[in-house]
Amino acid sequence: MSLTIDVISDIVCPWCYIGKKKLQTAIDIYASQNPDAEIPQVRWHAFQLNPDLDESGMDRAEYVLNKFGNRASTVYDRVTNVGLEVGIEFAFDKIQRQPNTRKAHSLIAACAEPALQEKMVQLFFDAYFILSKDLTDDNVLSAIALEAGLDQTLIEKALHSEESIKAVEKADQYARSIGVQGVPFFVFNEKVAVSGAQGPETLVNAMTHSQGIG
Repeated sequence: MSLTIDVISDIVCPWCYIGKKKLQTAIDIYASQNPDAEIPQVRWHAFQLNPDLDESGMDRAEYVLNKFGNRASTVYDRVTNVGLEVGIEFAFDKIQRQPNTRKAHSLIAACAEPALQEKMVQLFFDAYFILSKDLTDDNVLSAIALEAGLDQTLIEKALHSEESIKAVEKADQYARSIGVQGVPFFVFNEKVAVSGAQGPETLVNAMTHSQGIG
């Protein structure tokens, strides 16, 4: 039986990056337990943590201070430690700009193949959290998309087409309309939903239950 996993996330959400790592571990476990099953198809969908942020973004330090106040200096301690547990070395202190993520999501949505989309998502997570790239810069976004393997014509359309940007906003609004309030949010076979960066065991259980196995 085929298994489809829809992931609603934002590429500037550290827990979404951790969730991606845990999901891959869960998929590996699922594959070992079901050697004859098809490889699960993962589809990524847009959610914007800051949908009202200007397209030019804002200074990262100012953003963190405004959002977390006197917790700003310690708010990322826990996620940093959890990141290390799954092999992510977050470099929060090096991030200079907090971006609006509509264009990044538009590029992800432009990927027709799951493998290409997965690579694009991974490159965006790494670009933001590890390499401190400025995701408000169209040249940076374009370079990431090219590295992922997206065609230049599709890149231009994703970055500059009003239709593409509106599609991202629509996807974000849809996620909120079905009750998504935080990300990552996983939906297995359009039947079983899991919210948050849960452990691999929880995700594997959701996979099996969505297929009526467990």
